[in-house]
Amino acid sequence: MPQSTHDRAAELHNLAAHAHAAAATAHGKGDHLTAHELSKQAHEHSMNAHKLAEELGAKAASSSKAKGGMPELRADLNPPH
Repeated sequence: MPQSTHDRAAELHNLAAHAHAAAATAHGKGDHLTAHELSKQAHEHSMNAHKLAEELGAKAASSSKAKGGMPELRADLNPPH
C-alpha cells in the first residue's frame, strides 16, 4: 500500500529527530566525524520533510480555492481541561 504524503513527511521528521539525537550522542562521546555525518543526514531529512509539507500546503490551498474559499477554523482548538 502506498504511503500518504502526510505519513511520509511525518516519517522524515521522525528520522531527522532521531539523527539529531544520534549526532548529539556521538558528539558527546567525542566522535565528531560521525556527529557531523549524522547532522548532515538530519538536515537532509528535515529539508525533504519541509518540501513535502510545502507541497501539501499548496495542494490544500488550491483545493480550498476550488471549493470557494478558505476552510472554516475550528473554535475548539484549546478545549478546557
